Amino acid sequence: MITGSIDYCAIGQRLRAYRIAASLKAEDVADSLKISRAAVYRLEKGEIVKIETLERLALLLDTSFASLLGIDTEYYSSGDGFFERMRQLEEQSTHIYSHFDPFSFLLTSPDYLTHLAMMLNESNELIDHQKYSVILSILKERKKQFYQSVPKVINLISLRNVERFLHIGLVGNLTISPGKKSERMLLARKEVYHLIELIEQQSFAPTIAITQEAIPSIAFQIFYQDSNPISLAMSPFRLGELPNVTTGIASITSSYDAIKRYRHLFDELWKNSAKDKQAIDLLKTTLERF
Repeated sequence: MITGSIDYCAIGQRLRAYRIAASLKAEDVADSLKISRAAVYRLEKGEIVKIETLERLALLLDTSFASLLGIDTEYYSSGDGFFERMRQLEEQSTHIYSHFDPFSFLLTSPDYLTHLAMMLNESNELIDHQKYSVILSILKERKKQFYQSVPKVINLISLRNVERFLHIGLVGNLTISPGKKSERMLLARKEVYHLIELIEQQSFAPTIAITQEAIPSIAFQIFYQDSNPISLAMSPFRLGELPNVTTGIASITSSYDAIKRYRHLFDELWKNSAKDKQAIDLLKTTLERF
């Protein structure tokens, strides 16, 4: 029997994320463990009793027992499992410190999912459409959840990333026709205008700053529940122009030292960043140049 101070709900959430990352359905897990599909769903709700079950699940899902327990770092080699884990963490967060390229998916326009689906379909990634469908479904749920629960997103944006976003446009590869390229550049402009509107209206209370300094190439997000840090997520996956949802290793850790160092990095970049009207003017000037 499992005893002690263990967060069973969090274990269940990790199980679900790893199952999705492994492209397994609940019935696949049930068949492998010789249990019912309903039992799998109970496990993912945190109804876990036997430690042997977790050990078998770790082996099946190609992860470690320590990662399932949350003792060790979680690793995800595809976007679907990682985005599901992000959704779970966002659901329980009151505020989030975020740096994504070009900016947080949560701050994109309501039309962005349609644009992303278009980019993924024309990308050169070798991925089946079923996997794309799962990813888009999870992202849709993340956006819906954000509008309903409104965690405060403190979003640090690199001006260089915005410039590249505008220059390339919402494309999945660089071989599209000049006519399509122009259309996609216009779509990118609309996203930046949407970002400006968020700053102007403080819609859903995001706090946004634009930095002209060099910024880490790896995306990261720090999750907080009130004053308590929950986790740090680091990702190579991209949802902007030339999206990548399959190549790379994302990680999630609750390490105090890792969270402290990334928060310090965030705060140092935040100090000299453009905010409020200054940020709006900087984005408008950038739009004029493109």
